[in-house]
Amino acid sequence: MVEKKEKEKKLAIKFDLKIIELLSKFQELELEDVDIEVGDLEIWIQPTVAAVPSKVAAVPPKVAVPPKAKPTTILEAIFNPPVEEYPGQIVEVKIGATKGEGGTRGKSITIGGEKSPAFYLFENPMPHPPVIAFDIFDMKIPLAKAVKMHVKEVVEDPAAWAKLSVDKFGADMITLHLVSTDPLLKDTPPKEAVKTVENVLQAVDVPLMIGGCGDAKKDMDVFEKVSEVAEGERLIINSVTQNMDLERSAGFIKKYGHVALAFTPMDLNQARELNRKLYEFLPKDQIVMDTTTAALGYGLDYAFTTMERARLSALMGDPDLQHPMCSGTTNAWAAREAWMKMGPEWEPRELRGPIWETVTALTLLLAGVDLFMMMHPAAVKTVKEVVNELMGGRGAGRPEKIAEWVTLKI
Repeated sequence: MVEKKEKEKKLAIKFDLKIIELLSKFQELELEDVDIEVGDLEIWIQPTVAAVPSKVAAVPPKVAVPPKAKPTTILEAIFNPPVEEYPGQIVEVKIGATKGEGGTRGKSITIGGEKSPAFYLFENPMPHPPVIAFDIFDMKIPLAKAVKMHVKEVVEDPAAWAKLSVDKFGADMITLHLVSTDPLLKDTPPKEAVKTVENVLQAVDVPLMIGGCGDAKKDMDVFEKVSEVAEGERLIINSVTQNMDLERSAGFIKKYGHVALAFTPMDLNQARELNRKLYEFLPKDQIVMDTTTAALGYGLDYAFTTMERARLSALMGDPDLQHPMCSGTTNAWAAREAWMKMGPEWEPRELRGPIWETVTALTLLLAGVDLFMMMHPAAVKTVKEVVNELMGGRGAGRPEKIAEWVTLKI
């Protein structure tokens, strides 16, 4: 029995060796009708391990993490201003005339001439700063208390009112509104209106803008007489509208050497149309645009959008809009919130009104307005200071200094 098992074992070993030999030659062996009895079968799969060069450490060394530190400086980066060149330019318009220029003013004022949007000094310097004209009237009118307190002694004397505005409040110009000529008020005749204009011209030597009453027919008669008497003074005639006889109005403005204020609603198509009609009678340097000013809370966003679109269109080459712009910023006092008594959170009125006028002016300043008609001394002073800062602030006209307007301390 023992011999039999020993014999079978030898045969099995011999058989295993035979299989190994065959597999080593052919890599494959097919058996038929063979039964193989095995005990526990174990299969070992040895994982492949890449050889590690002897000179390189198998485990990378640990890198020390630097401790967190509070930053002490701002990361420096090169900033290139987005400087652009525009195909269009705003026409320069001169207002007022000195003795050497055929008038009697102590100085003349030029507005316009921009080649870039308002205060883009990193692109082009502004040739002339925006100008402010104080509003005065040829008769006593209702005024907000915040305004009246400064002019109550002169509201019935336009010449004295103009002088006060220049001597005390530093007016660059005067806008004289001949409201008494309104047929529904005093219906003052043109001859009497002319006397008022002459008195104001003698009282101050700054350029003048002459406003009417809003009645197209009466304004035409008054403006023509005023233009004739003030020949050579280069007044701004405020205003010329589409419902006027443009040939007649533009005719006497050109004949006597004045400037037309082309007034339209907030509609650029109407502004273009009026300007094109005036081109038949007037050169471009005798036209200033006014697309209507709506005050803060009463459509200021529409006024800003219209004026900004006009300025950008002009710079992009629209020839019908390349004129300086004027704003009747005094319209801010028509807003109830500027003058009426309100809750304690809105007080004091003495500050609220001037702020209302100031915000209206500063908003339109950024749209590109060149000439403002204003009324409150504090509002005028504030706007002038902002203009001076924007015109001469750090980086003015120096593209490489544009980023210096902001600083940060850590």
